Amino acid sequence: MHRFSDSQLSLFPKENEEQKKVPLNGQEAPDTIPTVSSLGVMFTSLNSPGQLTGWKSSGGDPCGDNWEGIKCKGSSVTEIKLSGLGLSGSMGYQLSSLTSVTYFDLSNNNLNGDIPYQLPPNVAHIDFSKNSLTGGVPYSISQMSDLKYLNLGNNKLSGQLSDMFGNLHKLTFMDLSSNSFSGKLPQSFGSLKNLEELHLENNHFTGSLDVLAKLQLAELDVENNKFSGNIPKDLKDITETGGNSWKSGSGGHGDGSSGGAVALNWVAIGGIVIGVLLVIVFILAFFARRSHRASSSHFLDEEKLSQRRHFSPLVSHELSNEIPTDFKDYDQRIPVPPPELKSYDSSASMSPKSLQSSSSVGFKVPPFDRVKSVNDNEFGNRMNIKRSTSAPRAVVYTLSDLQSATGNFASGRLLGEGTIGRVYRAKLSDGKVMAAKKIDSSVIAGMNSEDFVEMALNISKLHHPNICEVLGYCSEQGHNLLIYEYFRNGSLHEFLHQSDDYGKPLTWNTRIRIALGTARAVEYLHEICSPSSVHKNIKSPNILLDAELNPRLSDCGLGSFYQRTSQNLGVGYNAPECTKPSAYTMKSDVYSFGVVMLELLTGRMPFDSKKPRSEQSLVRWATPQLHDIDALGKMVDPALHGLYPPKSLSRFADVIALCVQSEPEFRPPMSEVVQALVRLVQRSSMSNNASRRVDNDSDQSDYY
Repeated sequence: MHRFSDSQLSLFPKENEEQKKVPLNGQEAPDTIPTVSSLGVMFTSLNSPGQLTGWKSSGGDPCGDNWEGIKCKGSSVTEIKLSGLGLSGSMGYQLSSLTSVTYFDLSNNNLNGDIPYQLPPNVAHIDFSKNSLTGGVPYSISQMSDLKYLNLGNNKLSGQLSDMFGNLHKLTFMDLSSNSFSGKLPQSFGSLKNLEELHLENNHFTGSLDVLAKLQLAELDVENNKFSGNIPKDLKDITETGGNSWKSGSGGHGDGSSGGAVALNWVAIGGIVIGVLLVIVFILAFFARRSHRASSSHFLDEEKLSQRRHFSPLVSHELSNEIPTDFKDYDQRIPVPPPELKSYDSSASMSPKSLQSSSSVGFKVPPFDRVKSVNDNEFGNRMNIKRSTSAPRAVVYTLSDLQSATGNFASGRLLGEGTIGRVYRAKLSDGKVMAAKKIDSSVIAGMNSEDFVEMALNISKLHHPNICEVLGYCSEQGHNLLIYEYFRNGSLHEFLHQSDDYGKPLTWNTRIRIALGTARAVEYLHEICSPSSVHKNIKSPNILLDAELNPRLSDCGLGSFYQRTSQNLGVGYNAPECTKPSAYTMKSDVYSFGVVMLELLTGRMPFDSKKPRSEQSLVRWATPQLHDIDALGKMVDPALHGLYPPKSLSRFADVIALCVQSEPEFRPPMSEVVQALVRLVQRSSMSNNASRRVDNDSDQSDYY
């Protein structure tokens, strides 16, 4: 297979990439076919409405056949005017191909869902008002240098506005009214020098209006928000300000406070202070009575845990504030294990007996230039994980306790089944809920109880925020169990491939976060632990998701049990070289991880017999298309609804291409994969918040 060049290994985008020109009727028409395809997707996403006469889901001539609401200049579609037609559904996910469109009006309909991340890039007029659109303002709008009119009013948009308006120098009208936007106004509002009319009424904005003070506005409406402070002098005569919390005497219309009102306010404040003091006294008394009682359980009860939680989709800028400015806490995330515990090397093909003779576990000190690639505090705020400097010992559970906790291993408590055993939900007597993995006796034939206990203690020393940790074990009467943390959200496989709505929360940024967290877990096994550990079972069913959808890689340390990886991994995950156990290496893990990344990108299973024969193997179908920009856009999981940055997608595909190469020697080590994914996330952070720049050689436009 072709070995990638240094420029490809750096995973930086190719500049000045152009779309392929498609001959049509003997002439080159680079825009026609993508435009027709995009409009066809849009027609289907709008539920193929009869109001759109002439429109087709595929093919056709929007200019020659006079499609409803379409205006053309020559053979190029320049305007889409579909206001007030009672349309429903969503806009589609290929709008970025409408490069000739300058006027886009879908106002006064019944559209729902998020505004697509990709919109016509050269549009000057956007009107999506009076619909039921959700989510936030897509960042791609920040790149529309020709945009003059933006109306997103009267929808269900929410969240805080990103600081993304600095390049909209031609914008003269903006309406964000009657939504649920919150937070302070972004500083880039101050760059809208040509803005004449701004509507922000009926939201939840806070802070002051100072950022608008120097704008030459002719009309400003900020009624019914949570603004405070003083109204800038130059805005007083043109501003509708009622329903806010201005300072007394600031000039707000109808919001001035009289002396009597001020006196009443002081009385009210005094009452509030007294009330707060009483509450504090009550709370202190309450905790004094309970201080002797230990609250041992922090788990939800079993009935609630059995019901899977549904999540609202995370917004497109969810990673914008998750890159730190330093990595000073690196050494806190790898606690040194107790020296008296022995370890074993799961990367080797070994018998259970050989587990006794392995050397004690140590930890390599990573070189300074690798600290950034393995730091797990970048998502620390989201994961809220603190590690002690000494690893707790695994808890010993009795067989009777676990039988009681699992209903004697009842089928109703079964969470899953693999090649080495079954996993049960176990609710202990103290209310804690765990996952109990019962190892099949045939798998550990020849291993006595002491061997199993030593193995369990070794595995329990693996501590990483993205690893599902072993908390205890049991070895009695021929029954051998490992006790793990329990994650009620199940696995990545369930989110991506089950036929219900579980896949909806997995936005593009969530998928990147899952890939990066999993890569860090594998890097920890390969390059931080000593001796190194090969996982041998990396697949989406073994990537569990916690309450914040952070990944936890399970089955770590059990590689010695997987003598035939074709059985435990299943079709599609196994690297080509793994024809016998001894052939499985760290690079085989990298291949399996690349397949998981393909699942995240496409939403497809590694092997799907229901697909046409040429598409059944995900790697064989996808690999030739990973560097084709047009094909890549068609491969993306439809569940994303076009809500992803195109250049981020391209870089993600570059990482995949490196991992799934057929020759193992050409695949990168996991530390390089981690670094590539970190760079991808860093560019996201830079584009959303320039003050957090971490790569001075990257331009803000690179990511989008």
